[in-house]
Amino acid sequence: MAIPTKNTKTRVTAPKAVEKWPFGRKNYIWFGISLLAMVIGYVLLGTGSDTLAPFVLVVAYCVLVPIALLIKDEPKSEQTSSSEEPKLS
Repeated sequence: MAIPTKNTKTRVTAPKAVEKWPFGRKNYIWFGISLLAMVIGYVLLGTGSDTLAPFVLVVAYCVLVPIALLIKDEPKSEQTSSSEEPKLS
C-alpha cells in the first residue's frame, strides 16, 4: 500500500478576474428618477408641506432606490448575441 506524500510545491494561481460593473443604463435612469423624487420631496418639505413631502421622500427612499439597485440590465453584447439565430454556412 502506497503512503501519500505531502506535495511541497505550491501553485501560484492568478487572481480572479474582476467582474463587470453590475449597473447598466436602466439602473442609472432609476437612480435619476429617485434623485429627482428626493429633490422634489425636500423642496416640498422646505415649503411647509407636512403631508406630501414625507410621502414623496418615503417613496423615493423605500421604493425607487431599491428598484434602481435590484433591477437587472443585460449588457449590450449579450442582448444582441442571444437574440440572433446562429448562422449556417
